[in-house]
Amino acid sequence: MHEKPYRSIVKAVSWRLTGTLDTIIVSFIVSRKIGIALAIGGIEVFTKITLYYCHERFWNRISFGRIKPQIHEYDI
Repeated sequence: MHEKPYRSIVKAVSWRLTGTLDTIIVSFIVSRKIGIALAIGGIEVFTKITLYYCHERFWNRISFGRIKPQIHEYDI
């Protein structure tokens, strides 16, 4: 099965929102400054969405770990 690019974009955004919340929390715990935590989270959300999208599209192009669907006579 092949994924369309917009599916990768939606997955990237949903995952990144989760990851960004985590980054903000960890940044706040380390720095104890909400402004710094929000700045770090605000920057990384864009860079990591882009990286995830590229990573997802790369893996969509290679066949490693995929199994071709078998066509049975009764499917035709």
